[in-house]
Amino acid sequence: MQSFQHITPALRLFSGPDSFDALGRELKRIGSRRAVVFCGEWAKGALLDAVRAGMGDRCAGVYSGVLAHSPVAAVKEAADELKLLEADAVVALGGGSSIVTARAASILVAEDGDLHGLCTTQDESGKLRSPKLLAPKLPQFIVPTTPTTAMVKAGSAVFDPTTGERLAMFDPKTRAHAIFIHPDTILSSPRELVVSASLNTFSMAIEGLTSRSGDPVSDALLMHALRIAAQHLPNPSMGGDPDVRAELMLAAVLCGQGTDYTGAGITTVLGHAIGARHHLDNGIANAVVLPHVLRFNGTAAESGLEKVATALGLPHAHGEALVEAVVQAVDSLFDRLGVPRRLREVGVERDVLPQVAALAIGDWFLGGNPRAVRSDSDLQQILQEAW
Repeated sequence: MQSFQHITPALRLFSGPDSFDALGRELKRIGSRRAVVFCGEWAKGALLDAVRAGMGDRCAGVYSGVLAHSPVAAVKEAADELKLLEADAVVALGGGSSIVTARAASILVAEDGDLHGLCTTQDESGKLRSPKLLAPKLPQFIVPTTPTTAMVKAGSAVFDPTTGERLAMFDPKTRAHAIFIHPDTILSSPRELVVSASLNTFSMAIEGLTSRSGDPVSDALLMHALRIAAQHLPNPSMGGDPDVRAELMLAAVLCGQGTDYTGAGITTVLGHAIGARHHLDNGIANAVVLPHVLRFNGTAAESGLEKVATALGLPHAHGEALVEAVVQAVDSLFDRLGVPRRLREVGVERDVLPQVAALAIGDWFLGGNPRAVRSDSDLQQILQEAW
């Protein structure tokens, strides 16, 4: 009998054309009177008006300065805005950048200290340590436009463009109180953003299933997330069908919840290291490196790959035959989607690969990879093969 703990955080999820009706009720339920909307400039217009209408008289203002990959300066600016507006809740409208910026800004508002002092760090022995962020945080409400796993996470990674570092903060008190999936918002994003975000879901689900951690409940979440993503990503009607996009939203929720217990691996780590520095969506970076990571991990991930194969409907196989079957299925899906397959195709120059590997080696997600990563030379090998 396996020993494990699976403690599910509370989540209130509302999906459908009437989901905005619940937004005002949920703000009222927690006693909010001064909620602030976070979004990018693109969201101004009918979409923002609909969200504000759902909030009723509980909207204190809008911060529209969200930027891709949540750079430090934008997060600090957003925190100042929350203080100025005396916010008592945050409504994040958008994709992962809006959600992460809202969480990170809420941490800055609540905690006393410099942003760098609030982040996870690596000590001399290589062990990662996250400071306890004990102050109460503003309740988070999410109106997603893309199917991002960030919807259900407690981590907030912001980008420091001066050093190229991802600064990660972890606080369970910043998990979403509620999520509102509305057809107008999920249809507002371009198809390519939906594909990219869902590729991230697809890759993370595979990494979660092949990680060193996990339990039967997380396996169920991740296998179904993978099954949904594989079924609906190549659907020709995904561009304008709210039902298909809603399925991909649910896959992201399931994947985000499942990977809370499993962590991830090299694909996610390299996506982090490449994405913000090269202005590339994480999902596209994931798609480029995933097949090479699967081959690197090989039979060290066999038990997890059996679950992946089941979710993808592949014939039963073992050993290297199993590895190749999964890689071929992944390659086939990515080819159907027409996404880039080489790092050189997305503007990553070969001479920066050692730097990417050196930055990635400190990412805590490496701890879950099924094959131990001994040094950044292992990551360089994968990057060279992906280049």
